[in-house]
Amino acid sequence: MTKRCAALLLVILIGWAMTGMGLAAEKPVKIGFVYIMSGPFATYGQFAKQGAELAIDEINKAGGINGRKVEALFEDSTGKPDVGIRAIRKLVFENEVDVVMGLDSSGVASAVAPVMNELKTPLIITHAATPDVTGTKCNRYTFRVSLNVNQNIAMAAAIAADMKAKTWTTAGPDYSFGHQSWEYFQKYLSARKPDAVFLPQAEVAFSPAATTDFSAFITKIMNSKADGVLISLWGGNLIDFVRQAGDMGFFDGKREILMTLGAATEVLYALKDKMPEGIWVGTRYWFQANDTPVNKAFVDAYFKRFNVYPSYNAHGAYGAVRSYAAAAAKTKSVDKEKIIDGLRGLTIELPVGNITIRPEDHQAVTDGVWGKTATDPNMPIRILKPMRKFAGKEITPPVAETGCKMN
Repeated sequence: MTKRCAALLLVILIGWAMTGMGLAAEKPVKIGFVYIMSGPFATYGQFAKQGAELAIDEINKAGGINGRKVEALFEDSTGKPDVGIRAIRKLVFENEVDVVMGLDSSGVASAVAPVMNELKTPLIITHAATPDVTGTKCNRYTFRVSLNVNQNIAMAAAIAADMKAKTWTTAGPDYSFGHQSWEYFQKYLSARKPDAVFLPQAEVAFSPAATTDFSAFITKIMNSKADGVLISLWGGNLIDFVRQAGDMGFFDGKREILMTLGAATEVLYALKDKMPEGIWVGTRYWFQANDTPVNKAFVDAYFKRFNVYPSYNAHGAYGAVRSYAAAAAKTKSVDKEKIIDGLRGLTIELPVGNITIRPEDHQAVTDGVWGKTATDPNMPIRILKPMRKFAGKEITPPVAETGCKMN
C-alpha cells in the first residue's frame, strides 16, 4: 500500500468514526412511563401522559437534555403488580430506556421498587403513595417526587384535630394504600387528639378495587356510631362512591368527612356538581395553590393544550421529567449511576413549589394543600375555598422514622 493510499484510508476511517460519534451524540434520551392506562383508573394515566408530554415538548424546544432529543414510551400497568414489573422489564431490556417514571398503585410500586436493584435503572415514582418505597423498601434506584401517605395523612390529622368528631371510621381500598392511610391517620390523630376514638377493623369499610356498587359499604358507615369518616378511595372508586353516597343521604351534615384524594381534578371533572360542597379534600398538587411564575406558566400551557386544569398526576409526571432533566444538567450526563447521584439531594422549583429529594431515603420534601370544596361560577369544577397549605418540612417524618436503610 502506498503512502497516499494509506493516508486516504486513514481519512475515510476517521470520517466513519466521526459520523458514528455524531449519531451517538444524537441518540435520543428515552424515558419509559408506566401508568394505569385502561380500566376505571385510566383517567389518571391519561392526565399523567399529558403532563409528561408537555414537559418533554418544552425541554425539546429548548434544546433537549444535554443537547439530545427526549423520547417517551408508555406502558400500561393495569394496576397489577406482575403486569407493572413486566412493563418495566420491557422498557429497560427491549426499549433500552434511560429512566423509568410513573406508577399509580401502591401495590404495584411496592412490588416494583425492589426489582430496580436488579435492573440498575433509576425509577422516579410520581403518584403511588405507599411509604414503603422510600421506607422499608428504599433502595439506590428508587425515588419519589410527590407526597406519600405519611405526608398527606399528616395534613388530614391536623385538620381532623380541629373538628368536632370524636369517633372515626374509614372507607378505603382493600389493599396497602387504604390500610396504610387508616393506620397513619390513627397514629397521627391520636398524637394530636388523645381522646379520639377509632372503630375496630371489623367495623370499617375496606372495599375491593373492582367494586362498583358501594351501597353496602355506605350503609355500614351510616349505621355505625362514627361521626367522622376518612375516605381514602380514589379514581373511579371515589367517583362511584360519591355519586351513590349522595343518593343515599350520606352527605347530610351528620358526620365530618375527609377525602384524602378528593381534590384530584380527574375526580372533580367527573363529578362536577355531584361533588358536595363544604367537604375537606386533599391533593398532592392544586393548580390554584401556588402564585408563582413557574406554576402560572404550567397551568396556562396545560390548559391551552388540553382544555382542562392539571391534576396532581399530571403535575407528578411533569415534575419527574423536569427533575430528571435537572439531574442530567447537574451531572452533565444521562449515565444511570450519575443520574442517581444527581437526583440525590436535588432541589428544584416545580409548579407545586420548591421540592428537595432527600438523599437519605429519596423522598421529596414538598408542600401540601387541603381545602374545602366550593362552587365558583367561573370554574367548571369545584374549587378549594378555603385552602390550608402545609410546609413540606412540617408534614414529612424524619428519616429515622421511615425504616429506610439505603443500600
